[in-house]
Amino acid sequence: MKLVKRKMVNDVVELNITAFLNLMVILVPFLLITAVFSRITILELNLPLKDAKSVEPDKIKLQLELLMRPDSFEIRDSNLGRIKYIERDDDGTDWQGFTNVLVEIKTRFPDEQNITLLVDQAVTYKTIIQVMDRVASAEIVNVTDLEVVELFPNISIGDAPELITEVEPSTATEQTQAVEQ
Repeated sequence: MKLVKRKMVNDVVELNITAFLNLMVILVPFLLITAVFSRITILELNLPLKDAKSVEPDKIKLQLELLMRPDSFEIRDSNLGRIKYIERDDDGTDWQGFTNVLVEIKTRFPDEQNITLLVDQAVTYKTIIQVMDRVASAEIVNVTDLEVVELFPNISIGDAPELITEVEPSTATEQTQAVEQ
């Protein structure tokens, strides 16, 4: 038998990776740019307790509440009542006066960490976040420094009670008659 020698033809095939490199050129900068904007800020909120109104007779503790309405803020103690009423208008809010009241309360009650925000449904989300930032901490100007002071970092949030509008006596009797019928 005669051996036949066959020549093996080795064709070298190049891999075309230009499409892959084009994809990487676009994808890597995109991922690097979007990574900067994907930071998430988390604010921890607590719900008010059911028995928050119950107070021991010998010890009265500050239970600070902030009642937020679209046209006003009311800082109050749930046991004693209103501390400060701050009106809001179209020009904005007196944030400096708001911060000063909270700093004064904090100086009188340095151990207090809790505040409850009672928010009306008409208050905007932006306003709620601004208030939460200003309630948690404040920037106080010392002689040469700007000092960040922690105020009330434990924030609870709830619904504001409905406004009770006074009804004229004549309309009140008309309403009761309409209900009876």
